[in-house]
Amino acid sequence: MDSTIAAILVQDGIVNGAIYALLALSLVLVFAVTRVVFVPQGEFVAYGALTYAALDTGTLPGSLWLLAGLGAAAFLAGLAQRRPIFGLALSSLVLPAAIIATSWLLVPSKPGILANALLSLAIVTPIAPYIYRIGFQPLAEASVLVLLIAAVAVHLALMGLGLVFFGPEGSRASAFSAASVSVGDFSLSGQALWILGLTGALMIGLYGFFGFTLLGRALRATAVNRLGARLVGIGTAQSGSIAFTLAGAIGALSGILVVPLTTVYYDSGFVIGLKGFTAAIIAGMASYPGAVLAAVLVGVLESFSSFWASAFKEVIVFTAIIPVLLWRSLRHAAIEDDDE
Repeated sequence: MDSTIAAILVQDGIVNGAIYALLALSLVLVFAVTRVVFVPQGEFVAYGALTYAALDTGTLPGSLWLLAGLGAAAFLAGLAQRRPIFGLALSSLVLPAAIIATSWLLVPSKPGILANALLSLAIVTPIAPYIYRIGFQPLAEASVLVLLIAAVAVHLALMGLGLVFFGPEGSRASAFSAASVSVGDFSLSGQALWILGLTGALMIGLYGFFGFTLLGRALRATAVNRLGARLVGIGTAQSGSIAFTLAGAIGALSGILVVPLTTVYYDSGFVIGLKGFTAAIIAGMASYPGAVLAAVLVGVLESFSSFWASAFKEVIVFTAIIPVLLWRSLRHAAIEDDDE
């Protein structure tokens, strides 16, 4: 391997690491606010990718009907939780109906890449808070183990629903830009530039959101101390819903960015999400900058592994988590869930 090949592999690793960084950030966010290890994060990547690919061909995506079904289920769950019926109907019934009507009007005319991307985000993002209301809000005070079991169950359910609504065939979509930038022997595609640019912009946006907005500070307070947040009037259930909404949007955006580069299937998001999870674990499920750096490390490791031993690249990437877990287990004393 010469320096040129090494530089190309580093470049590919950084681009892949940018996607993993988005997923790692959302995983850390959801865990910090709700104590849920958000295993289904990868499904939002697949849903966002396949929804965007369907819109790109001018067809209505199956995720529209999933959105309507989950919205109705969330409405019933909200009634059982005695939430105000007007706001509940607005967020669970009116919003999906408006998105479906907009899609019905716009999609046949193929409105373009930007409109398809925004419409994909609008379709997939609300699925996350609906899932929180149905599956996780009733378990808010349960142990981390119970929440993890629920997360795995949701992952399996969403994967099966992905097969039902999208089918077993893979999809690929148009890139945001067909241009490329060449510097000497290196060439960076327009889609890679979009990935890096949007990832950087989103990270800056999240920094501003958590540092300078009331909602962001409420999420930080809930992450630090749920009981203390409730005592000062912060709705922890609302904080959980916001965290899931952000995670759903980030997952959908990641899928939209990925699908022009590779063929995505209904179950492709699981492996992508696991790599983001690996980065989040390396960062201790607590540090946002650490999650970003770990994600870039995972991307570069995957890139070099695919060059040296492509058949074992997934094994090599996931094995990297073992020494980190061993180091953390030796460095920190065990903490019982009730003492957290």
